[in-house]
Amino acid sequence: MAQAHEARARLCKSHGWDENEIELVPVLASGDKVQDRPLAEIGGKALWTKELDAWLLEGRIDGAVHSMKDVETLRPDWLAIAAILPRADVRDVLIGASSIHAIPESARVGTSAPRRAAQMLHRRPDVEVVPIRGNVATRLARLAAGEVDVTLLAAAGLERLGESGVGHPLETDDWLPAPAQGAIGIECRTDDAKTLEWLAAIDHSQSRDEVLAERALLAALGGNCHSPIAVLTRSQGGHLAMTAAIFSGDGAERIDGTMTFSTGDLEAPARLAADLLARATPGVAALFAGP
Repeated sequence: MAQAHEARARLCKSHGWDENEIELVPVLASGDKVQDRPLAEIGGKALWTKELDAWLLEGRIDGAVHSMKDVETLRPDWLAIAAILPRADVRDVLIGASSIHAIPESARVGTSAPRRAAQMLHRRPDVEVVPIRGNVATRLARLAAGEVDVTLLAAAGLERLGESGVGHPLETDDWLPAPAQGAIGIECRTDDAKTLEWLAAIDHSQSRDEVLAERALLAALGGNCHSPIAVLTRSQGGHLAMTAAIFSGDGAERIDGTMTFSTGDLEAPARLAADLLARATPGVAALFAGP
Protein backbone atom coordinates (compact mmCIF):
# COMPACT_ATOMS: atom_id res chain seq x y z
CA MET A 1 0.00 0.00 0.00
CA ALA A 2 2.93 2.34 0.67
CA GLN A 3 4.04 1.71 -2.93
CA ALA A 4 0.53 2.43 -4.20
CA HIS A 5 0.44 5.72 -2.29
CA GLU A 6 3.77 6.71 -3.85
CA ALA A 7 2.55 5.80 -7.33
CA ARG A 8 -0.64 7.82 -6.87
CA ALA A 9 1.25 10.84 -5.52
CA ARG A 10 3.63 10.86 -8.49
CA LEU A 11 0.80 10.41 -10.99
CA CYS A 12 -1.25 13.25 -9.50
CA LYS A 13 1.73 15.58 -9.29
CA SER A 14 2.61 14.88 -12.92
CA HIS A 15 -0.89 15.58 -14.23
CA GLY A 16 -2.04 18.20 -11.71
CA TRP A 17 -4.79 15.97 -10.34
CA ASP A 18 -6.23 15.86 -6.85
CA GLU A 19 -5.32 12.59 -5.14
CA ASN A 20 -9.01 11.92 -4.46
CA GLU A 21 -9.44 11.43 -8.20
CA ILE A 22 -7.49 8.15 -8.06
CA GLU A 23 -8.94 5.30 -6.03
CA LEU A 24 -6.56 2.88 -4.32
CA VAL A 25 -8.07 -0.61 -4.37
CA PRO A 26 -6.52 -3.04 -1.86
CA VAL A 27 -6.13 -6.56 -3.28
CA LEU A 28 -4.97 -9.34 -0.95
CA ALA A 29 -2.42 -11.47 -2.77
CA SER A 30 -1.93 -15.18 -2.17
CA GLY A 31 1.62 -14.40 -1.10
CA ASP A 32 0.20 -12.50 1.85
CA LYS A 33 -2.36 -15.18 2.69
CA VAL A 34 0.14 -18.03 3.05
CA GLN A 35 3.17 -17.13 5.16
CA ASP A 36 4.21 -20.41 6.75
CA ARG A 37 5.98 -21.83 3.69
CA PRO A 38 8.61 -20.58 1.22
CA LEU A 39 7.21 -19.06 -1.98
CA ALA A 40 8.91 -21.71 -4.10
CA GLU A 41 6.79 -24.40 -2.42
CA ILE A 42 3.43 -22.73 -3.02
CA GLY A 43 3.60 -21.19 -6.47
CA GLY A 44 6.50 -18.77 -6.69
CA LYS A 45 6.28 -15.13 -7.73
CA ALA A 46 2.84 -15.55 -9.31
CA LEU A 47 1.50 -15.47 -5.76
CA TRP A 48 2.10 -11.70 -5.79
CA THR A 49 0.53 -11.04 -9.19
CA LYS A 50 -2.26 -13.46 -10.06
CA GLU A 51 -5.05 -11.69 -8.14
CA LEU A 52 -4.04 -8.30 -9.53
CA ASP A 53 -3.76 -9.78 -13.02
CA ALA A 54 -7.30 -11.13 -12.75
CA TRP A 55 -8.67 -7.79 -11.59
CA LEU A 56 -6.92 -6.02 -14.47
CA LEU A 57 -8.25 -8.53 -16.99
CA GLU A 58 -11.78 -8.08 -15.66
CA GLY A 59 -11.46 -4.28 -15.78
CA ARG A 60 -12.02 -3.92 -12.03
CA ILE A 61 -8.80 -1.88 -11.80
CA ASP A 62 -6.90 0.18 -14.40
CA GLY A 63 -3.37 -0.30 -13.07
CA ALA A 64 -1.53 -2.64 -10.70
CA VAL A 65 1.36 -1.51 -8.52
CA HIS A 66 4.11 -4.06 -7.92
CA SER A 67 7.49 -4.41 -6.32
CA MET A 68 9.32 -5.36 -9.51
CA LYS A 69 11.53 -7.94 -7.82
CA ASP A 70 8.35 -9.92 -7.10
CA VAL A 71 7.02 -9.92 -10.68
CA GLU A 72 7.54 -13.02 -12.83
CA THR A 73 9.90 -12.59 -15.75
CA LEU A 74 7.39 -13.85 -18.32
CA ARG A 75 4.18 -11.81 -18.29
CA PRO A 76 1.00 -12.20 -20.38
CA ASP A 77 0.97 -10.38 -23.72
CA TRP A 78 -2.12 -8.41 -22.72
CA LEU A 79 -0.16 -6.74 -19.89
CA ALA A 80 2.36 -3.91 -20.22
CA ILE A 81 4.85 -2.54 -17.71
CA ALA A 82 3.63 1.00 -18.26
CA ALA A 83 5.85 2.76 -15.74
CA ILE A 84 8.81 2.10 -13.49
CA LEU A 85 9.27 4.71 -10.80
CA PRO A 86 12.68 6.11 -9.83
CA ARG A 87 14.54 3.22 -8.25
CA ALA A 88 15.03 3.54 -4.50
CA ASP A 89 17.89 2.20 -2.35
CA VAL A 90 18.77 -1.22 -3.79
CA ARG A 91 20.63 -2.47 -0.73
CA ASP A 92 19.71 -5.15 1.77
CA VAL A 93 19.73 -4.18 5.43
CA LEU A 94 21.13 -6.51 8.09
CA ILE A 95 19.19 -6.34 11.34
CA GLY A 96 20.53 -7.84 14.54
CA ALA A 97 24.26 -7.38 13.87
CA SER A 98 26.43 -4.51 12.69
CA SER A 99 28.02 -6.47 9.82
CA ILE A 100 28.23 -9.93 8.28
CA HIS A 101 31.48 -10.47 10.16
CA ALA A 102 29.87 -9.46 13.46
CA ILE A 103 27.09 -12.06 13.30
CA PRO A 104 27.68 -14.46 16.22
CA GLU A 105 28.98 -17.92 15.38
CA SER A 106 26.23 -20.45 14.60
CA ALA A 107 23.61 -17.69 14.67
CA ARG A 108 20.12 -18.23 13.24
CA VAL A 109 19.60 -16.06 10.15
CA GLY A 110 15.97 -15.55 9.24
CA THR A 111 15.23 -15.47 5.52
CA SER A 112 13.23 -17.43 2.95
CA ALA A 113 14.99 -15.84 -0.03
CA PRO A 114 17.37 -18.28 -1.79
CA ARG A 115 19.63 -15.36 -2.81
CA ARG A 116 19.99 -14.05 0.73
CA ALA A 117 20.43 -17.54 2.16
CA ALA A 118 23.08 -18.61 -0.37
CA GLN A 119 24.94 -15.30 -0.22
CA MET A 120 24.99 -15.47 3.58
CA LEU A 121 26.12 -19.10 3.67
CA HIS A 122 28.83 -18.30 1.14
CA ARG A 123 30.21 -15.70 3.54
CA ARG A 124 29.27 -17.42 6.80
CA PRO A 125 28.90 -21.20 6.36
CA ASP A 126 28.66 -21.59 10.14
CA VAL A 127 25.24 -19.92 10.46
CA GLU A 128 21.84 -21.62 10.32
CA VAL A 129 19.29 -20.27 7.88
CA VAL A 130 15.77 -20.26 9.32
CA PRO A 131 12.83 -19.75 6.91
CA ILE A 132 10.94 -16.58 7.78
CA ARG A 133 8.27 -14.79 5.74
CA GLY A 134 5.76 -12.02 6.25
CA ASN A 135 5.74 -8.25 6.01
CA VAL A 136 8.31 -5.99 7.64
CA ALA A 137 6.46 -5.78 10.96
CA THR A 138 6.06 -9.57 11.13
CA ARG A 139 9.74 -10.22 10.48
CA LEU A 140 10.88 -7.62 12.99
CA ALA A 141 8.51 -9.11 15.57
CA ARG A 142 9.95 -12.59 15.05
CA LEU A 143 13.43 -11.17 15.45
CA ALA A 144 12.39 -9.38 18.66
CA ALA A 145 10.82 -12.59 19.95
CA GLY A 146 14.15 -14.38 19.60
CA GLU A 147 13.02 -16.81 16.91
CA VAL A 148 16.05 -15.72 14.87
CA ASP A 149 19.22 -13.81 15.77
CA VAL A 150 19.47 -11.68 12.62
CA THR A 151 17.42 -11.07 9.50
CA LEU A 152 17.66 -9.23 6.21
CA LEU A 153 15.19 -6.75 4.72
CA ALA A 154 15.17 -4.50 1.67
CA ALA A 155 16.28 -0.94 2.42
CA ALA A 156 13.66 0.41 0.00
CA GLY A 157 10.81 -1.28 1.85
CA LEU A 158 12.04 -0.03 5.20
CA GLU A 159 12.38 3.49 3.83
CA ARG A 160 8.86 3.49 2.39
CA LEU A 161 7.51 2.45 5.78
CA GLY A 162 9.44 5.10 7.68
CA GLU A 163 11.88 2.57 9.15
CA SER A 164 15.03 3.72 7.36
CA GLY A 165 17.00 3.95 10.61
CA VAL A 166 16.63 0.25 11.35
CA GLY A 167 19.65 -2.03 10.91
CA HIS A 168 22.83 -1.74 8.89
CA PRO A 169 22.74 -1.42 5.07
CA LEU A 170 25.04 -3.83 3.23
CA GLU A 171 27.06 -2.08 0.54
CA THR A 172 26.59 -3.41 -2.96
CA ASP A 173 30.29 -3.94 -3.65
CA ASP A 174 30.16 -6.58 -0.92
CA TRP A 175 26.55 -7.85 -1.07
CA LEU A 176 24.52 -7.85 -4.29
CA PRO A 177 20.75 -7.26 -4.29
CA ALA A 178 17.97 -9.17 -6.02
CA PRO A 179 17.07 -8.44 -9.65
CA ALA A 180 14.97 -5.24 -9.80
CA GLN A 181 15.23 -4.65 -6.05
CA GLY A 182 14.08 -1.18 -4.99
CA ALA A 183 11.94 -0.61 -8.10
CA ILE A 184 8.18 -0.04 -8.18
CA GLY A 185 6.43 -0.94 -11.42
CA ILE A 186 2.90 -0.23 -12.61
CA GLU A 187 1.23 -2.57 -15.09
CA CYS A 188 -1.91 -2.00 -17.15
CA ARG A 189 -3.65 -3.59 -20.10
CA THR A 190 -1.82 -3.18 -23.41
CA ASP A 191 -5.06 -2.10 -25.09
CA ASP A 192 -5.75 0.64 -22.52
CA ALA A 193 -4.28 3.56 -24.45
CA LYS A 194 -5.41 6.25 -22.02
CA THR A 195 -3.90 4.58 -18.94
CA LEU A 196 -0.70 3.85 -20.85
CA GLU A 197 -0.46 7.55 -21.74
CA TRP A 198 -1.08 8.68 -18.16
CA LEU A 199 1.46 6.27 -16.70
CA ALA A 200 4.11 7.09 -19.31
CA ALA A 201 4.41 10.52 -17.69
CA ILE A 202 5.90 8.99 -14.51
CA ASP A 203 8.10 6.38 -16.15
CA HIS A 204 11.74 6.87 -15.11
CA SER A 205 13.87 5.91 -18.09
CA GLN A 206 17.10 5.18 -16.21
CA SER A 207 15.33 2.92 -13.72
CA ARG A 208 13.46 1.20 -16.56
CA ASP A 209 16.72 0.52 -18.41
CA GLU A 210 18.34 -0.99 -15.30
CA VAL A 211 15.32 -3.06 -14.29
CA LEU A 212 14.62 -4.44 -17.77
CA ALA A 213 18.28 -5.42 -18.11
CA GLU A 214 18.15 -7.31 -14.83
CA ARG A 215 14.91 -9.00 -15.81
CA ALA A 216 16.53 -10.00 -19.11
CA LEU A 217 19.37 -11.63 -17.18
CA LEU A 218 16.85 -13.44 -14.98
CA ALA A 219 14.96 -14.71 -18.02
CA ALA A 220 18.11 -15.90 -19.76
CA LEU A 221 19.27 -17.73 -16.64
CA GLY A 222 15.94 -19.54 -16.41
CA GLY A 223 15.67 -18.22 -12.89
CA ASN A 224 12.76 -19.02 -10.61
CA CYS A 225 12.01 -18.88 -6.89
CA HIS A 226 14.54 -21.65 -6.23
CA SER A 227 17.37 -19.79 -7.99
CA PRO A 228 19.95 -17.85 -5.95
CA ILE A 229 20.58 -14.88 -8.28
CA ALA A 230 22.14 -11.56 -7.26
CA VAL A 231 22.66 -8.68 -9.67
CA LEU A 232 23.12 -4.94 -9.82
CA THR A 233 23.04 -2.71 -12.90
CA ARG A 234 24.15 0.91 -12.90
CA SER A 235 23.73 3.48 -15.66
CA GLN A 236 26.97 5.03 -16.88
CA GLY A 237 26.37 7.65 -19.58
CA GLY A 238 24.58 5.72 -22.29
CA HIS A 239 25.84 2.36 -21.07
CA LEU A 240 24.85 -0.10 -18.38
CA ALA A 241 27.34 -1.82 -16.09
CA MET A 242 26.03 -5.12 -14.75
CA THR A 243 27.54 -7.28 -12.01
CA ALA A 244 25.87 -10.64 -11.37
CA ALA A 245 26.43 -13.77 -9.33
CA ILE A 246 24.72 -17.15 -9.08
CA PHE A 247 25.17 -19.59 -6.22
CA SER A 248 24.62 -23.16 -5.18
CA GLY A 249 21.76 -23.53 -2.74
CA ASP A 250 24.14 -24.07 0.17
CA GLY A 251 26.25 -21.07 -0.81
CA ALA A 252 29.41 -23.15 -1.22
CA GLU A 253 29.73 -22.24 -4.90
CA ARG A 254 29.60 -18.75 -6.37
CA ILE A 255 29.99 -17.87 -10.04
CA ASP A 256 30.13 -14.18 -10.88
CA GLY A 257 30.72 -11.93 -13.84
CA THR A 258 30.48 -8.36 -15.09
CA MET A 259 29.54 -6.77 -18.39
CA THR A 260 29.16 -3.26 -19.75
CA PHE A 261 26.80 -2.76 -22.68
CA SER A 262 24.73 -0.16 -24.49
CA THR A 263 21.51 0.97 -22.89
CA GLY A 264 18.61 -0.97 -24.38
CA ASP A 265 20.72 -3.93 -25.51
CA LEU A 266 18.73 -6.72 -23.87
CA GLU A 267 20.78 -9.39 -25.65
CA ALA A 268 23.86 -8.50 -23.59
CA PRO A 269 22.42 -9.79 -20.28
CA ALA A 270 21.68 -13.06 -22.06
CA ARG A 271 25.35 -13.34 -23.03
CA LEU A 272 26.37 -12.75 -19.42
CA ALA A 273 23.86 -15.38 -18.31
CA ALA A 274 25.29 -17.89 -20.78
CA ASP A 275 28.79 -17.22 -19.46
CA LEU A 276 27.71 -17.73 -15.85
CA LEU A 277 25.93 -20.99 -16.65
CA ALA A 278 28.87 -22.24 -18.74
CA ARG A 279 31.10 -21.87 -15.68
CA ALA A 280 28.60 -23.38 -13.25
CA THR A 281 28.79 -26.95 -11.99
CA PRO A 282 25.85 -29.22 -12.91
CA GLY A 283 24.49 -28.87 -9.38
CA VAL A 284 24.35 -25.09 -9.66
CA ALA A 285 23.08 -25.09 -13.25
CA ALA A 286 20.19 -27.36 -12.20
CA LEU A 287 18.83 -24.51 -10.08
CA PHE A 288 18.40 -22.41 -13.21
CA ALA A 289 16.20 -24.64 -15.31
CA GLY A 290 13.29 -22.23 -15.56
CA PRO A 291 9.79 -22.52 -14.07
